Amino acid sequence: MAEFTFELNDDQKQVRDWLHGFAKDVIRPAASEWDEREETPWPIIQEAAKVGIYSLDFYAQQFFDPTGLGIPMTMEELFWGDAGIALSIVGTGLAAVGVLANGTEEQIGTWIPQMYGDPGDVKVAAFCSSEPDAGSDVAAMRTRAVYDQAKDEWVLNGTKTWATNGGIANVHVVVAVVDPELGSKGHASFIVPPDTPGLSQGQKFKKHGIRASHTAEVVLEDVRVPGSCLLGGKEKLDERLARAREKARAGGERVKNAAMATFEASRPAVGAMAVGTARAAYEVALDYARTRVQFGRPIIDNQGVAFQLADMRTQIDAARLLVWRASWMATAGKPFTSAEGSMSKLYASEVAKKVTAQAVQILGGNGFTREYPVERMHRDSAIYTIFEGTSEVQRLVIARTLSGMPIR
Repeated sequence: MAEFTFELNDDQKQVRDWLHGFAKDVIRPAASEWDEREETPWPIIQEAAKVGIYSLDFYAQQFFDPTGLGIPMTMEELFWGDAGIALSIVGTGLAAVGVLANGTEEQIGTWIPQMYGDPGDVKVAAFCSSEPDAGSDVAAMRTRAVYDQAKDEWVLNGTKTWATNGGIANVHVVVAVVDPELGSKGHASFIVPPDTPGLSQGQKFKKHGIRASHTAEVVLEDVRVPGSCLLGGKEKLDERLARAREKARAGGERVKNAAMATFEASRPAVGAMAVGTARAAYEVALDYARTRVQFGRPIIDNQGVAFQLADMRTQIDAARLLVWRASWMATAGKPFTSAEGSMSKLYASEVAKKVTAQAVQILGGNGFTREYPVERMHRDSAIYTIFEGTSEVQRLVIARTLSGMPIR
């Protein structure tokens, strides 16, 4: 087990600098265009694939970094470039994490490579959990998966929403209800292979921010998938459901469901995305404050501006340290006894919203125009307090973990 440290090793620094160069030279120059187009930036994803950033091998290396810092470092640098394009590059990762968290070795080896494709023919994947009436309230999920024993197939019906890459993905990972009586404990995750009949894209959303990332509904109408597409396999599912029923009868402890396992694993990574956006906005504001002259001197000479920048940098560094701690703990196998994963996501996402708003304020009228990137960064930052668990849900998770009580 690697010791916790604030210092990246030489290999990590080399990767960080490589990612930063790609974000600076490839992502940033294209950010405004793809934000305006509100389309998936396939040429940028292809460039990322060509250099090895958009690939299973690269993310596997970062995921299995023994220090736990590979993924947060990657997210921070790419999202420093631009949140919308970066999410298009890393969005497949959430589906991959869903398979890694719940799948068998055979399923991992079969499906994750198909999520990425290859540099000559890039693919994307989608993780489909939220529904029109079931976002944070996963127990309200209605998408059903019914087992057809005669054919060894699962039949899926329902509508998913807010799915990154939904409908355009090569592989969809869908969370569905297999036992309605168990509430959120009766969920399972399924692979929907490419070109499976019955799966279609519903509404594509026009968003406030992260507009280069494709977000849409996914409609499932009598979608049949082989039994082998149940993540973890039916034997494991039957055992888990039996334990859940027994504990429900006994009034015992809660059982984690498949969707929550995926979100728990990814929350520190979302915190790192927020840190990247906050850092980008802070750097723009700092540079502007040094060069913008008012009343005969740079505006950074004014305490009102200087103190804001001091607070911005302090909060960004604090957010990064919470993210790094949670990431290291997860890799080291240390339990989140105080909901450290949710803490990191909560604080970093709130910092991103605050810091980007301060950056707009420091730039004044210029910050309110699309001639400067802080306007886009401020719009993008709003998503961090919403997706993969709102700030309110994070506070609920933290409070329940600290108190041990079912706070409502």
